[in-house]
Amino acid sequence: MNLLIEPICGTARRSVLCWLATVDAEGQPNVSPKEVWTIADEQLVVVAHIASPISARNIAQHPQVCLSFVDVFVQKGFKLTGTAREVRATDAEFTDWAAPLLAMVGQRFTTHSVLVIQVQSVAAIVAPSYRFYPHDTTEASQVASGMRAYNVQAVEKGKT
Repeated sequence: MNLLIEPICGTARRSVLCWLATVDAEGQPNVSPKEVWTIADEQLVVVAHIASPISARNIAQHPQVCLSFVDVFVQKGFKLTGTAREVRATDAEFTDWAAPLLAMVGQRFTTHSVLVIQVQSVAAIVAPSYRFYPHDTTEASQVASGMRAYNVQAVEKGKT
């Protein structure tokens, strides 16, 4: 079963953060931003535990998670649901799981462990404008709106 197809990977690469939702023993939700993560294959996502003690604790109690990422300019993304497990730095498999994450951050962050997510479902996330105003809303119009909202100016290729 191939859950993560190329468009999902493309959107994921354009996302600066992803958001991991977990729940604690009392059923209280926790949503935490994650800056260092990678799609390992068609069904596995690996997230670095840099500053995630609550996420790690919640996963130990309840492995069900939701991971979301959105391209803030296009205003589209994906919600991945599944189960997660923590692989600690002392575990034999840590080096294999952590290698691509450590390559991203070098010595900038300490990676305490990694959270390996087995993806069970994928759903699209789209801004309401796409649904309520489908004839007026395009990716280009959303990018233009996002650039205005964030006060971002396009840089011409070849110029700095």
